[in-house]
Amino acid sequence: MITIYHNTRCKKSREGLAIVEKSGKDFKIREYLKDPLSEDELKNLLVKLNVAPLQLIRTNEKIWKENYKNKDLSENELVRIMTENPKLIERPIVENEIEAVVGRPPEDIKKVL
Repeated sequence: MITIYHNTRCKKSREGLAIVEKSGKDFKIREYLKDPLSEDELKNLLVKLNVAPLQLIRTNEKIWKENYKNKDLSENELVRIMTENPKLIERPIVENEIEAVVGRPPEDIKKVL
């Protein structure tokens, strides 16, 4: 099953959703701002993405700049911060059973379809 972690207010996320819909494959949408990921879910997603937590953080967000920028944070702390502030997570993310990709640019989503 394919899952797209989606933010309806984000243009890139909507573009990513359109790519997934056009693929014709079965998928589910997880609006991660309404249904946040647990720390374990996020850690599993990071493994599938093959990225460090900091690479998944939207560092231009106000929350990040005001509270966390330039702090020496462990990977576990970064995961906790993202689960507590899901707005900080890059989007969209699309995953299948084996791997995941951040849809920036949205065409990268085709790699996991």
